[in-house]
Amino acid sequence: MLETTDNSSHESTTRAPLKRFLPLLIMLAGLAGGYALGLHEYLSLEFLSGSREVLRGVVAENPFIAPLGFAVLYAMAVAFSFPAASILTLFAGFLFGWFLGGVLVAVAATVGASAVFLAARGALSGVLANKISERVSRMAKGFEEDAFNYLLVLRLAPIFPFWVVNIAPALFNVPLRIYASATFLGILPGTFAYAYLGHGLDSVLVSAAEAGREVTLGDLVTPQLTLAFGALALVAVVPVAIKKLRRKPGS
Repeated sequence: MLETTDNSSHESTTRAPLKRFLPLLIMLAGLAGGYALGLHEYLSLEFLSGSREVLRGVVAENPFIAPLGFAVLYAMAVAFSFPAASILTLFAGFLFGWFLGGVLVAVAATVGASAVFLAARGALSGVLANKISERVSRMAKGFEEDAFNYLLVLRLAPIFPFWVVNIAPALFNVPLRIYASATFLGILPGTFAYAYLGHGLDSVLVSAAEAGREVTLGDLVTPQLTLAFGALALVAVVPVAIKKLRRKPGS
């Protein structure tokens, strides 16, 4: 009887880590499967240039299903950590206009990022507390105390890849509501900026086709746009700096 109980306990302990890591493994498998199927080849300005009339025709024929389908596709791309957020946001602006495209992307990106966050939190919970040093632990505490502003800064200024920022907060016990709200608000300026670029992309694609060359993001992202993102990040940093300055020494 005791042996049976021990075996059941061992099997339960073995299944627990598998259950924790399963969502993360599914996402990694989805990413690998996407690349194996060559889906990344469709996430390019070259594909958009060659298929723009067909895609616009599909959107015109399916005014309700097309936006919903695009939002689902975008959320899945983010959830599987496909490195194509900027390109897909341009697609959104090009196909649906800067406003509707921006709204679709903001909602879908937040949903996809939240799925990554939940999967990472389930798999990595407890890892940080056992592995990090005391100094990093203090940094983690500061992140937890002011998670909203930290996340807002990271979202406003895309210093790190989008998927990195999706996963990192899972190590610091950030509540989902704070993660989702900071993500949604933080990506709005960049989302609408790229959707606006996509809205005016047609003339750029035509000019590039006539010149016999491919369009790159470098043709669209101007120094002014980069400076604007930097300014937004500085504005977001101000509340964090003020809060730290107001803290009493030793508190």
